[in-house]
Amino acid sequence: MSDFVVSARKYRPQTFDSVVGQKSITTTLKSALKNNHLAQAFLFCGSRGVGKTSTARILAKTINCFNKTEDFEACNQCESCESFNSGSSLNVYELDAASNNSVENIRELISQVNIAPQLGTHKVYIIDEVHMLSTSAFNAFLKTLEEPPKHAIFILATTEKHKIIPTILSRCQIFDFNRIKVKDIADHLAGIAEKEGIIAEPDALTIIAQKADGALRDALSIFDQIVTFSGNNITYKSVIENLNILDYDYYFKVIEYTQKEDIPGALLLLNDVVEKGFDSHNFIAGLAEHYRNLLVCKDVRTAKLLEVGENVQQKYVEQAKALPPDQVIRALGVLSRVDVEYKASKNQRLLVEMALMELCSIKEETEKKNP
Repeated sequence: MSDFVVSARKYRPQTFDSVVGQKSITTTLKSALKNNHLAQAFLFCGSRGVGKTSTARILAKTINCFNKTEDFEACNQCESCESFNSGSSLNVYELDAASNNSVENIRELISQVNIAPQLGTHKVYIIDEVHMLSTSAFNAFLKTLEEPPKHAIFILATTEKHKIIPTILSRCQIFDFNRIKVKDIADHLAGIAEKEGIIAEPDALTIIAQKADGALRDALSIFDQIVTFSGNNITYKSVIENLNILDYDYYFKVIEYTQKEDIPGALLLLNDVVEKGFDSHNFIAGLAEHYRNLLVCKDVRTAKLLEVGENVQQKYVEQAKALPPDQVIRALGVLSRVDVEYKASKNQRLLVEMALMELCSIKEETEKKNP
């Protein structure tokens, strides 16, 4: 059997500084450790894969570290850190509320809370997916959460903050984790690729980061999938082929056809897209996103808002120069209407074709209005 370890586990953050895209939260936690202002209950909220559980574990380890660094990170060498890293620490208790959500599970946890730590100063209880607890389990947990022993710290993590009852929220220090930016994910993947001896094109890593939709764990899973598919040389082409993503070039070509008022060319391009197995509704949504990016690129100051690679961004800037803003806005109006009407249409292919014909006619209509 292979000793392969998925990247999401192999490169899981081990220190506050290695947590990607949550600088404000990790800085606040380190400041709390420095000033000895630790709350007794934390609530980490955010979408999947943004580092909630990883940060909870790092905090749990650092709290009991005997030799914290000057930057208030865990030393990873003391007895407490070593027991945590080996998974044998008696000071950290993890509960998955998705599968342990009954009153009995919470009562079992509460029965351990009064037992003082044998090593270190605190016992830390991490409850993942806490919103999955039953109402009766929440109620059983309330009193302990309100008046825990001095040595007990609770870290609750959830993807659905709105499902947690207000009485629990009022007893916690709440941290909202952000979706991780595309650039931060791409830079992190570039670092991993370098460590693994993998050659990766920046545009390819940007596509992986976009596909992950703000979740670093998803990005690492996709990264492993691409490495399996293409070996140690990750190219932009191999990524879009493996993930079945429509190449940016199709959208740039559509704009060129609309500027030339080349309706046959636009229709043939749509046919090529459909024959390759792409959904025409996704094509329309992608084209609307493309027009939006062109509008953003009309001013150099807002071009940085594009979450794309540098090469693609430069293409957007160049193409945006050739399009008047009023044409872009009218095109977005056409595509928005088609997006709304698509599901109700009985001839969806014709609806999309008519939209392309309209886009190819916008330039002529604008010139007639503004001779």
